[in-house]
Formats: sequence, structure tokens, C-alpha cells
Amino acid sequence: MPASAVLRVARYVRWYVRELTDESAYERYVAHLRQTHPGASVPSRREFERRRTERQESDPRQGFRCC
Repeated sequence: MPASAVLRVARYVRWYVRELTDESAYERYVAHLRQTHPGASVPSRREFERRRTERQESDPRQGFRCC
């Protein structure tokens, strides 16, 4: 298998894992914020994750936690 094909597969696997684990959520949020609200301040990744966790924990219908 040529090196370019291996590299292409590796990039796809990395993309797939990031999407599956939702690791890319922050990048998507920042792109959305810059496109729809160009003058708004962008929260840090830490702040984004904190808000996201609080939102998930406050809504039991999402079922992210067992306890």
C-alpha cells in the first residue's frame, strides 16, 4: 500500500474518532460563532467544556450520567 494511501486512511480514522468522541465540538462551535456572530467573544476551550458539562448534567433526558 502506498504511503499516500496509508496517510489518507490515518487521517480518516483520526477524523472519525474525533467525531465519534465529540472532541471536535469546540472547533465546530467556534466556526459557527465566528460565522453567525462575528463580533462575539470566543470562550476558551475550558469554559466551553465547563458550560457543556453543566448543560448536560442539568438535563436528565440526555442520559450522560448514571448517578
